[in-house]
Amino acid sequence: MFIGIDIVEINRIKKLCISNERFLNKIYTVKELEYCLPKKNRHQHLAARFATKEAMFKALGTGWTGKIKWTDVELLNDEKGKPYLNFYGNVKELVEEKNINTAEVSLSHCNEYAIAQVLLVPGAVSAASSKL
Repeated sequence: MFIGIDIVEINRIKKLCISNERFLNKIYTVKELEYCLPKKNRHQHLAARFATKEAMFKALGTGWTGKIKWTDVELLNDEKGKPYLNFYGNVKELVEEKNINTAEVSLSHCNEYAIAQVLLVPGAVSAASSKL
């Protein structure tokens, strides 16, 4: 198993969104933006996704490197609201190399912070988990 966790200040993400017009498109996929931007507390949702991407890079053991794009990790929600991950590009290749077929993510946020934890499980697939 591989695990990663990250916490981020929501106000930091809010400032980046306001001061850097390219930030949103560099960090988030179109589907993530479609989910977050209409929300009343959009910066909480954006911060949770940012923390998820950081936690994913930690779980992979790579950290964020120049080979990996922020948009190689996508956090969406199923019809019941449960978060799940999609992988693209170099992250998808790393996931396949590590034989990871189950990815779990847990999120939380309050007024000031967002936190995410990612668990990657190689080998066996659980029926209750995200299947890659």
